[in-house]
Amino acid sequence: MMEKRRDQELADRFLKFATLVVRLCGQLPKTNAGNHVSEQLIGSGTSPGANYEEARGAQSLPDFIHKLSIALKELKESRYWLKVILEVPLLNSENVNPLLNECEELIAIIGKSIFTARRSRDAQ
Repeated sequence: MMEKRRDQELADRFLKFATLVVRLCGQLPKTNAGNHVSEQLIGSGTSPGANYEEARGAQSLPDFIHKLSIALKELKESRYWLKVILEVPLLNSENVNPLLNECEELIAIIGKSIFTARRSRDAQ
C-alpha cells in the first residue's frame, strides 16, 4: 500500500512539473529564441510524466528500466533548456529556479530508481 501511494505521489509530481513547464513557456518572449526554447522545453518537459506512466504499466523489468531511462533523458534535456532560459536570460530566475529545483529532484529520484531496478535485474 505504501509503495502504491509513493508511486502515485511521483506521478502527481510529474503532472505538476509538466503543467508548470507549459505555464513557464507561455511566459517566454515571443521572439525566435523564445519560441525555439519554448518548443524544445514543452517537448522535453511534458515527456517524462508520460514515460513514467508507461513505466508504471511496464510488462517486464527491462521495459520498466527502458521507460524510466527515457524519462531521465528528457528530464536532463529539460534541465538544459531551463538553464538556457536563465543564462540568456529569457525570464527572471525567481520564475525558473523552483522548476529547475524540481527537475533536479526528479532526476535524482528517477536515477536512483533506475539504479535500484538494474541491481534487482542483475541479481536475478
